[in-house]
Amino acid sequence: MRIFRDVRFSTDKSPYRTHLGIGFHHRDMDMETGHGAPGYFLHVEPGATRFCAGLWRPDPQALASIRKAIVTDPAGWKKAKGKLEMIGESLVRAPKGFDPDHPLVEDLRRKDFIGCVGFTDAQVLAPSFMKEFAKAAKAMAPLDAWLAKATDNAW
Repeated sequence: MRIFRDVRFSTDKSPYRTHLGIGFHHRDMDMETGHGAPGYFLHVEPGATRFCAGLWRPDPQALASIRKAIVTDPAGWKKAKGKLEMIGESLVRAPKGFDPDHPLVEDLRRKDFIGCVGFTDAQVLAPSFMKEFAKAAKAMAPLDAWLAKATDNAW
């Protein structure tokens, strides 16, 4: 990400970003649209560092595939997301064609399938941060693997 912020339409005219964002993209990711395959993203900011995995705003075909996979493999989905904090936007109601009383309706309503692990400033600055980062990547790998399978991407 570039260091300069686009302040033209912002009420906050601070010229510089105060965070660092690094994307680790899947080889099947469409780099123009940012769609197509799950990946990782590291957001480093004082007091708000997090490492995330998954798919942000999958295209309609991938979104439908993920939702169908959640319905057909609910145990696999639960295991894949584990104890990760799931973030992102959701629909207000169940998507068309899905049971609003489904036990995983909260997940079916998702527009984004992103799981995150947060880090404190002390963890980020510690010499052991790379070990903690690798541990978090291992914890999130099942989510990306499950999403890759659901969207017909290699893992």
